[in-house]
Amino acid sequence: MTKADIVDRVAAGTGLTKLETEAIIEGFITTVIEALKDGKGIEIRGFGSYKVKQKNARQARNPKTGEQVFVPAHFVPTFKFSKDFKDIVDKGMKEKGTAI
Repeated sequence: MTKADIVDRVAAGTGLTKLETEAIIEGFITTVIEALKDGKGIEIRGFGSYKVKQKNARQARNPKTGEQVFVPAHFVPTFKFSKDFKDIVDKGMKEKGTAI
């Protein structure tokens, strides 16, 4: 599913225009990025939480050449799904009998 698909579904479900819905979704994404950039976490009950974690500097290996490379310390955004979210997805997949 793409962002355009999400816009279509939300617009159909809310009665808003696609243009209005796209602006809302873009606003949400921008807000999440800006909050994480400022070092703030975001928690959406029943959905999950966004945080920023620091990864330590380390030695790594280029898989193509086998050459040792230094990876400096850096920050990465993470997302942890809520227990409710995981349970709903698990139940839905089991009901459909879907195997991955």
